[in-house]
Order: sequence, then structure tokens, then C-alpha cells
Amino acid sequence: MTGAIELVGLTKHYGDAPALDGVDLVVPEGAVFGFLGPNGAGKTTTLRILNGLAHATSGRAWVFGHPAGSREARAATGFLPDVPGYYEWMRADEFLHFTASLFGVECGVATERVKVLLEMVGLAGVSTRIGGFSRGMKQRLGVAQALVNAPRLLMLDEPTSALDPVGRRDILEMIRSLRGRTTVLFSTHILADVERVCDTVAVLARGRVVAHGSLEQLTGGHAAHRIALAVEGDDGRLLDALRDAPWVRAVEREGETLSVAVTDPEVAGRETPALLARLGIGLRRFESAEASLEDVFMDLVGGHAGNEAEG
Repeated sequence: MTGAIELVGLTKHYGDAPALDGVDLVVPEGAVFGFLGPNGAGKTTTLRILNGLAHATSGRAWVFGHPAGSREARAATGFLPDVPGYYEWMRADEFLHFTASLFGVECGVATERVKVLLEMVGLAGVSTRIGGFSRGMKQRLGVAQALVNAPRLLMLDEPTSALDPVGRRDILEMIRSLRGRTTVLFSTHILADVERVCDTVAVLARGRVVAHGSLEQLTGGHAAHRIALAVEGDDGRLLDALRDAPWVRAVEREGETLSVAVTDPEVAGRETPALLARLGIGLRRFESAEASLEDVFMDLVGGHAGNEAEG
């Protein structure tokens, strides 16, 4: 086995509908790995299989060389589901101590670990019962419980979706701090979060991995690039002409600047000045940049979603 997670030909069907359709993927040990995809792409189903909460229809999944869902795999894993559930009559510290006991964490170790985790997620000193928590507080507690067994692999399903900006920043910083010490599988559809903390990314669409690599590989090697144009004397003809050009994917007006997604930056650099000259439009600014993660993501998944309801 290689990597913290290895998936080979993984499929999952709900009736006749395929949620996963032959997923092959390796997550390197120590990586903060972004698992991207639109709702319904198969992300949550993959995480459920890795945690032994669902069975694959075919294919294989390993966690540190052990079959997914096995006792050894579960002992090495911490998991935050997209909608965590709690005993709402407990306090946060009580719930974490209870969770630690399920993993067999020694009492003295658990006491110190619970203290550190509650401080880390901003719940230290909170005596309110969990039933009185806001959604964001429950999400913070979910991150803490996923770490209570000091896992080698931390799987997070949309961990920042319910957080305010401060809470989101704190959780992302915590995730970043784990790089090299704990493997993190970070499932989300928030592209900015991935760009902030992840070093490697896989994009899932319609139950298949459609891209896999470092952020630099995905954005630098992708066909989509952007140019920004600021011009003089445009009466709308330039916008129409750009939309008709075969080397242009999309055009957006941002104030006085046109943001143009292009398929070939060399052709764009050659054809744009010629196009402006033909239209008699003056050029004030021309800037070129590599594709953003959003450009890559939208080009890969478009408006499509998978066949499952979970994500």
C-alpha cells in the first residue's frame, strides 16, 4: 500500500444510480488534501465508505494499508460528518471525555487533551448544554471530537460551512498547522478554503475523479488562463467580438476592466492587439494570469452534479 488512503476502482450504487463510478485515488501521508466537487458528486459517500459507515458496491479502499472500516482503520481515523450528531444533554467537555473513552484514551491523557481541544476550537469555559449550541458551536465541537483520539488521519466533511468568518479562519489555521503531522482529507465546495490550506487537490464530478494534483499543477497546467483589459473608446463592439472569438471561454465586465478567460494565452496575446486595432479601440492595460482554482473547477464540472443526494 502507498499513501494514507488508497482507493482502487471504487463504485457505489443506490439502486440503479451510480454515486461513485470507478474512483482511483491516493492521498499522500501528511498532506492536507482538498476533496472538491459540486453537491451530489460523491464526496460524502466516499467519506462514509472510508469510515465504514457504508459499503462499496465494488472496488477497494484502504486506510494506512488496512481495509476501510476495519478496527485498525477506525482507530487511526478522526471524522467530522457534514451534519454531526450529539447527546444534547451533555456539556462539550463531557461529550469529548465520552468520545475519548470510546477510543480507550487513558483518563489523564484525555483530561489534558480535552482541555487543549476546547481552547483550540474556542469552547473553553462554555458550560451550556450542547442542545443550546448554535450551529457554528456544534461545528467547532465536531472538529474537537474528530481530534480527540489524536488520529493519524483526519477526515472533515464541510467543516467550515456553518462558521462565522472568525471561526472559519481559526479552523483553517488549525488545519494548516496539522500539515506534515496528520493527514487531512478536507471535503468541501468552498474553493477559497482549499486555496488557503491545501497542498494537493482532487476534483470529483459525477462520481469520478476528473482532476488530481497539486494546486500549481491544476492551475498552471490547465488550458484556461485569464487576461484583463482596460481600453479606451469601447462602445460594446469589443465585448461582442471577444465573445465570438474561438480562443475565448468567457468574458466578464468588472467596472472598466474586461476579465477574459482564454483557452490559449499565446493566441490571446497575439490576437487581442490585432482585434483592438481593427475596431479602432485604444489599449490602456493588458495583464495576463494563470487560471484560478475557480476557473479550473468550473471548466471541469460546469453545471453538472452527480446522481446522489448526499454530496
